[in-house]
Amino acid sequence: MVDYHAAGQPASYQYGGNGPGIGDYMAQEDDWDRDLLLDPAWEKQQRKTFTAWCNSHLRKAGTQIENIDEDFRDGLKLMLLLEVISGERLPKPERGKMRVHKINNVNKALDFIASKGVKLVSIGAEEIVDGNAKMTLGMIWTIILRFAIQDISVEETSAKEGLLLWCQRKTAPYKNVNVQNFHISWKDGLAFNALIHRHRPELIEYDKLRKDDPVTNLNNAFEVAEKYLDIPKMLDAEDIVNTARPDEKAIMTYVSSFYHAFSGAQKAETAANRICKVLAVNQENEHLMEDYEKLASDLLEWIQRTIPWLENRVPQKTMQGMQQKLEDFRDYRRVHKPPKVQEKCQLEINFNTLQTKLRLNNRPAFMPSEGKMVSDINNGWQHLEQAEKGYEEWLLNEMRRLERLEHLGQKYRQKASIHECWTEGKEAMLKQKDYETATLSDIKALIRKHEAFESDLAAHQDRVEQIAAIAQELNELDYYDSPSVNARCQKICDQWDTLGSLTHTRREALEKTEKQLETIDQLHLEYAKRAAPFNNWMESAMEDLQDMFIVHTIEEIEGLIAAHDQFKSTLPDADKEREAILGIQSEAQKIADYNNIKLSGNNPYTSVTPQIINSKWERVQQLVPKRDNALQDEQSKQQSNEHLRRQFASQANIVGPWIQTKMEEIGRISIEMNGTLEDQLNHLKQYEQSIVDYKPNIDVLEQQHQLIQEALIFDNKHTNYTMEHIRVGWEQLLTTIARTSNEVENQILTRDAKGISQEQMQEFRASFNHFDKKRTGSMDTDDYRALLISTGYSLGDAEFNRIMSVVDPNNSGVVTFQAFIDFMSRETTDTDTADQVIASFKVLAGDKNYITAEELRRELPPDQAEYCIARMAPYQGPDAIPGALDYKSFSTALYGESDL
Repeated sequence: MVDYHAAGQPASYQYGGNGPGIGDYMAQEDDWDRDLLLDPAWEKQQRKTFTAWCNSHLRKAGTQIENIDEDFRDGLKLMLLLEVISGERLPKPERGKMRVHKINNVNKALDFIASKGVKLVSIGAEEIVDGNAKMTLGMIWTIILRFAIQDISVEETSAKEGLLLWCQRKTAPYKNVNVQNFHISWKDGLAFNALIHRHRPELIEYDKLRKDDPVTNLNNAFEVAEKYLDIPKMLDAEDIVNTARPDEKAIMTYVSSFYHAFSGAQKAETAANRICKVLAVNQENEHLMEDYEKLASDLLEWIQRTIPWLENRVPQKTMQGMQQKLEDFRDYRRVHKPPKVQEKCQLEINFNTLQTKLRLNNRPAFMPSEGKMVSDINNGWQHLEQAEKGYEEWLLNEMRRLERLEHLGQKYRQKASIHECWTEGKEAMLKQKDYETATLSDIKALIRKHEAFESDLAAHQDRVEQIAAIAQELNELDYYDSPSVNARCQKICDQWDTLGSLTHTRREALEKTEKQLETIDQLHLEYAKRAAPFNNWMESAMEDLQDMFIVHTIEEIEGLIAAHDQFKSTLPDADKEREAILGIQSEAQKIADYNNIKLSGNNPYTSVTPQIINSKWERVQQLVPKRDNALQDEQSKQQSNEHLRRQFASQANIVGPWIQTKMEEIGRISIEMNGTLEDQLNHLKQYEQSIVDYKPNIDVLEQQHQLIQEALIFDNKHTNYTMEHIRVGWEQLLTTIARTSNEVENQILTRDAKGISQEQMQEFRASFNHFDKKRTGSMDTDDYRALLISTGYSLGDAEFNRIMSVVDPNNSGVVTFQAFIDFMSRETTDTDTADQVIASFKVLAGDKNYITAEELRRELPPDQAEYCIARMAPYQGPDAIPGALDYKSFSTALYGESDL
């Protein structure tokens, strides 16, 4: 800028280019109204106002004027004023003090004004140099019109009309204010106060102002404007009040200062709003990240706490203990796991929503803490379900083992008791020496009796071997009462060896005596031979009829019933054999009676008396119907179990295909997506509700499955679906519909944030579906290249690789529809950038390269101002001052372009 100070001092000048010319400006102001200037009151107001207006600009150059018609006479300060208000260089002023030099300087100023498209009518340089007050005021008013009022534009109106409309809009809400012109509408001072209060309400207590006290109102507005808005006092309250019609030009000049003062504040407000918007998005995203971290931590902690419980395979020794473990497992399935399934699904939805918001706001993708990625949670969940499946299989196998152990234990005790009952007294019998005093017939009878005993002993060999085998199996299966079983088995084996030894010794004694015996009652002998096996058959029959049985299917119980029916069919023949044996004994007694033979007590050849045979036969007859009842009860149980199987299979064969069908339908819906996104979302929500409404069918299946487990049913040939299949399918169905709905919601977010029309969205979907040959909702790189070419892209390898790095940052080789939408929205829409945020901060900082904490607290809301202060680094530039903050690095860090 040229130094115009002190007219008598030489100065160094530089030529400055003029701005472009403009057309006629405000034709109604072309002719200077000389008559009006003759009014002393108006001339006084204009002198004061124009002088203050000129000084408000000249003080920027370090000077001012005292007398408006004297201080512009040499043209130097006039040229300086024009340079300040236009920001342009004027031609060099002439150095001399002669009149011609002054006229030339004023002409340069007037030529500059004319170059801006302003017509100067009847205003010449000589009149200005001569100090003509009316011409000087007219010239200054022309400058004010051109540089302070012409550029005002409000709702397609400009200059005076624009300034008037601006005042009307700003003061419209205020009572007692009706701005219709630039003279009497301002006399009461309320309009000035209303303008200030509208923009800076903290400076004016408007409700306390009175319309009947104009001087106070005017002075209040002038003082506040000068003190807080840097608008110099250009008017006197008394002059305005005491004038019937205040000078319009003075009022317009002063009001234009308010317009320019507040238009700068509006720019700052806009800049602050932009920063607030960016910061609000950043704060919201940080809250979402914190919520994700907490939910992920809680879910992982629950998984890590649950897996060791499921991997604890310490068996219980009793069926009751394992039943309690099974009940605990069911409680886990029904109560504890379902809420965690919902949390896992919600976590994935939150993660996808957060990533979508970050992409829409041009932010870096969210990377969770180490070990808390969605993949980490999925891996933990998979480990949990593997442990859960293994635990359930172990429970069922362990219960089968304990059930078999209980059966074997009862069978062992039954066989051992029968054997011990049979061996009772046998040792004493084998040790007696009754043959020493017996008759020949007695000896022969003893021999035959001993032979029968040996036959009986041999017949019991299988039972002893069975007892030992069962004891061995109980030991191998880790039976909880194995010590007692082993001790009892050892005692039976030792006793069996003793019986074998005693039997051999007695046979030798009887055979030694047999040589001296001659006769034996053949009938008794025949009786004994036939009675012994029949007796053994009855004992075996009683043992079989009392034998415990365990079956799992209707076929097995029907097989036992068939075998029992076969046994019952042999009873008539057995009864005939019994009658024949009893007939032998009866015949012998008849012969003895006929021949007067004195029989010495019972049959000497056997201890099996007719009474024993009849007693055991009666016992067999009693056990048969009991066996019938037991088999019928078991058959009823198996029929009930079969009903449970069929009932579960019937429901499972409906639910399983239903789930599969719904999964396929969701897959088609996610690809076809007809209608608007809102229609699609409503359709999916309705579809999701229909799936949720189907939940009672799953609950019915769970109840039926619980009945099956309580009945210890381990297989089901009527269906290929297990409850685990149904549960997994149901959970996948709920997760799939939730993810599909979330994808549509993210598309709506993308559409609304990027301003994508419904037609564009449908066109994107149609193009994507056309190239999605496999109808999977994603495509490989070759199909995606073909899709981009179809939309008008000319792709080289470098450009295509750049696009793939955007839509597939993880190099998975697959592009989803959401990634395609994000790419197309970035290509066709605009978003806030780091440069825009930096420009906004620069406005707040008054064009400085740094900003202070005081400026942030003044322009931004408290919480966001403190947010910036806490994160901005100190400014390190050469123009730094204490407390200066670096807003540029902070802005770039918001968009991930550098570290904060």
